[in-house]
Amino acid sequence: MILKNHLLSYFTMNTAHNIYIHVPFCLSKCNYCAFFSVCSEPDWIKYTDSICSELAFWSQKLGNVLVPTIFFGGGTPSLIPINCFEKIMQCISDCFHLAKDCEITLEANPGTIDEVKLKEFIRCGVNRLSIGVQSLSDEELVFLGRKHTVDQALNLINIVQNMDIRLSADFIYGLPRHDVKHVETLCKNINALQLKHVSMYELTIEPNTPFGKRNLSMPKNETMADMYTVISQTLNLNRYEISNYCKKGEECRHNKNIWSGKPYIGIGKAAAGRPCINGVWYDQLGNGERFERLDINTRAVEKIITGMRTIEGVKLDEVILNLLNMDWIKNNSKYVTCQNGYLCATQEGMLLLDNILTDIIK
Repeated sequence: MILKNHLLSYFTMNTAHNIYIHVPFCLSKCNYCAFFSVCSEPDWIKYTDSICSELAFWSQKLGNVLVPTIFFGGGTPSLIPINCFEKIMQCISDCFHLAKDCEITLEANPGTIDEVKLKEFIRCGVNRLSIGVQSLSDEELVFLGRKHTVDQALNLINIVQNMDIRLSADFIYGLPRHDVKHVETLCKNINALQLKHVSMYELTIEPNTPFGKRNLSMPKNETMADMYTVISQTLNLNRYEISNYCKKGEECRHNKNIWSGKPYIGIGKAAAGRPCINGVWYDQLGNGERFERLDINTRAVEKIITGMRTIEGVKLDEVILNLLNMDWIKNNSKYVTCQNGYLCATQEGMLLLDNILTDIIK
């Protein structure tokens, strides 16, 4: 009993932390992508050693904390050689205490992973695959700068659905010439795939991307709002976050933890985190790119912003209540509502969330 209590104290000295690992390597840069990524031939050994070095660094800072979720994002994590992935997973296991039901997600692009490699990833611990499908039109995939075909995406989906692993797929809507009917048809085609988790992202034109340098004729804001509405009306899935839909119990636990304000560390260049060390929150980027203490109010504002993206909303603790404009909230029940100790946006509120956030925060 003394040993058990000692171990419990050791694991809970700092609170549980989720882990995000950025894999910046891609076959090519997509036309819309503003994330940090590299398209040259990677030195996988050097990359793996740097990731393991960062993990060891955070192990020293946090102790042997519990890890509820691990998310390999990118970039294209499915490009990682299995021996390198296995080494990273072993390093995580050596440095931290993985939860029994630890959710381990790997982002994958069709054409970069086959059934044999997927089985190897699963052997190493992956239990959730997030596929970047983006479109069910080959013409649109070329326009977006994707390197796979629709057939490759559908084949990968079929392979995963016949394995003991959870599956999510990403899609992009709001391309030039898209209208509400197009998005409705897309959703019906997604329904036919019998997916249990889908992310639907509006195409956003970012500066310093190939699309940002072109004068694209994008759908009007009113049309985009109607597209967003028709997704919820057509998909056979429930929206649980502004861009995410799933069957009950199929939510991405990693993202839910982040949105609800739980601590996480970002591993790899340009990977952001919000670690909590001895009760103090930090804004973290990579291993030394940035590490700054956050005051209580700044962290609370972040929790409001991320929490309001979800259907559940943000939990109304004392610090958050002091930051909210309660008069505005009481007078605008059309857009926000308080229930069960949470503040959340209505369906109409989700359409105007960026504007609402500036109104509800003092």
